[in-house]
Amino acid sequence: MVLNRLLVDELARRALPEGGYADRPRGQFRSDSTAWGILASGALASTQNGLERHRSRLAQEQREDGRVRLSPQHPESYWPTALAILAWQGSSSSQAAHDRAVRFLLETTGLHFQRKPNDIVRHDTSLKGWPWIENSHSWVEPTAVSVLALRSAGHVQHSRVQEAIRMMLDRQLPHGGWNVASTIVFGKELTPAPEGSGAALASLAGLVEEPEVGRSLDYLQGEVERLKTPISLGWSLIGLAAWGRWPRTGAGLLERCLANQSRYGDYETSSLCLLALGLLAGDHKAHSPLFVHRPATPASVVASS
Repeated sequence: MVLNRLLVDELARRALPEGGYADRPRGQFRSDSTAWGILASGALASTQNGLERHRSRLAQEQREDGRVRLSPQHPESYWPTALAILAWQGSSSSQAAHDRAVRFLLETTGLHFQRKPNDIVRHDTSLKGWPWIENSHSWVEPTAVSVLALRSAGHVQHSRVQEAIRMMLDRQLPHGGWNVASTIVFGKELTPAPEGSGAALASLAGLVEEPEVGRSLDYLQGEVERLKTPISLGWSLIGLAAWGRWPRTGAGLLERCLANQSRYGDYETSSLCLLALGLLAGDHKAHSPLFVHRPATPASVVASS
């Protein structure tokens, strides 16, 4: 497929000689770009050849407690940890780093508190997920990616994962979809975001029954044709594919999005990889630890309310 080949070649140009991926063409190493690059390159090329060098470089960003930092200047930004777990999945040489990262996620949470009756927000603030940075409240997208990572590592029954499932269901908007963090503020329902909605749907596939997320699936199906930015489109296609709803026009939507680079410039590596994975998500022959094709897990693991 021509589109696959173009994406493979572009990612190869962003691979660094010392290992890892640059954040953009002729850019610098970043841990999130590297994790996404490993996931996309492995899925596009269907081979692990050459990926161990990138995984080894990613491991250099891991701290003793298991976190994978965004940069040396920002060790509190540990959200790439979940992406690193996915990137290290299935690699024997990265097993120790993978296991340290898993332990870190299982033992780490954001700030949570009991909601008071007069609080301006209506979601359950006591339910634990994961934040973008330490000492902050749990957000939808990092929680969804953490659930995907821990599922891939075989920890779907762990209490932290089960609570995170309940948290995401609680954060689902009444009319469908997910906002980045909350549901109702000052009595007003917030607007859904396609990227968070796609990530949440991908992480919940096979863990909850379809009626529990039916409005969100309908929202995203109605939204996907209008999406023109890579992060929103990539996550939406991955989320819809997890429920067997990858659109027939998916390849055309991706080509349109890629063509926008002529107007806006080259996409960041993470964004480009999300598009590549969104392309492959609809193909049940494609393999990636990020993909969850329903039914992936029996309904017996559904988190109790």
